[in-house]
This record gives sequence, C-alpha cells and structure tokens, in this order.
Amino acid sequence: MSLPQINKILYTTSLGAYTRSVYRHAIQLAQQNQAELVMLHVVNPVGELGEALIRQYLPKDLVKKVHDEGIAKVIKQMEERVQLFFDEELQNLDVPVKIKVTPKVVEGNHDEAILATAKQEQVDLIVMGTENKLGLHSQSHTTQQVIKRSKVPVLVVPTGKDYNR
Repeated sequence: MSLPQINKILYTTSLGAYTRSVYRHAIQLAQQNQAELVMLHVVNPVGELGEALIRQYLPKDLVKKVHDEGIAKVIKQMEERVQLFFDEELQNLDVPVKIKVTPKVVEGNHDEAILATAKQEQVDLIVMGTENKLGLHSQSHTTQQVIKRSKVPVLVVPTGKDYNR
C-alpha cells in the first residue's frame, strides 16, 4: 500500500482578518508536497426575493453587469491578498516558496460550493478554518458539513490563534 499523494489542495477562505494562520498552513502543506493550491472564496447568492426585487427595478443586462463586476472585484481582492501574503510572509525565508496559487470565486451555499469545487478541481485535501470563539472545539455548520460529506481529507485550523513558534 502506498502513501497518499497530495498534488492539489483546496484552501477555503472568507477573506477575513483571522484567516492568515489557515493560509499559512495551506501554503506550508502545498510547499511540502509540491502541490498546487486552489484558493476558494464562496459568495452568497442573492436570495430569490432580492433577485426578484432587483430585476423589477433594473434591466436584466445591468443586473448581470453589476453581478459580474462584483465577482471580478472579489477575484481581484483575492489576487492582491495572495501577492501581499507572498510579499509579507514568504520573502524572508531562506528558500523561496514556489507553488502555483489559483484564486477562485464561486457563488452558492458555502458547504455545497466547497464540496463541488473539491470534486471539480480533483483536490486531494481541503484546508479550512473555523472560528474558535469560546476556546471549545466547536465548528461552524459549513465546517461540519464539509467534514461529514467530503470524499477527501479535511484539515481544520482554528482561527484567531497564533501558531508561530
């Protein structure tokens, strides 16, 4: 029996302030395994009522334009974040980190979008964070569902902690 190969990692992010430790873990794992990293951000879709209201007052082509511009803005923010992280965190290392990071934004229910992206991208590992509000080992609904339904291993990193030693 051979050891599992990790060639592609899916890192999910809310782009929040406390997700850097999760990102560091994902980068470290990608570097150790010489794996590609897919950086996923899931945006909530506009609800049916909201979409109906928007379509009532705005032309369909304008709604599509605003939607597409919003997604493009999030992708740009992710790309800037990747670059900032490399500039701030990785430049001081003795050995340069050379991994492929692909930002991806999808719209939908968070756990379903994460699992669908993992399948579509054929990842070998999912890395995600979870809030550690009370110091307990509690997980969000999204984290619980991804762990429960994933076909690949899931590494969960509690956010809001400093793991530097």
